[in-house]
Amino acid sequence: MAGYRSSESRREQFRRYLEKSGVLDTLTSVLVALYEEQDKPDNALDYIKVHLTAGCPEPTDAEALRTELADLQQKFNLLMEENKELRSRLLQYEPSPEEGAGL
Repeated sequence: MAGYRSSESRREQFRRYLEKSGVLDTLTSVLVALYEEQDKPDNALDYIKVHLTAGCPEPTDAEALRTELADLQQKFNLLMEENKELRSRLLQYEPSPEEGAGL
């Protein structure tokens, strides 16, 4: 009997977790929307996937963002190299700390 109660307790904890995180409300609203559809979709799973990911960026948007990220990463790397080169050139014209201390 203890094993049954333990299993039920774990289920109750999991249910509270889903409720607290908003998963139950979201799933319920998507299923209600599917229920209320006049023309039921051929693939209910695709309908649910689309409605669950409604706030996510479109795949084309994600691809554009990936391309932009790659471009910006490349620009960043070029600027870091330029910065390194300019710093080394600047050090040629600055006196070393030992030379400056003798003044």
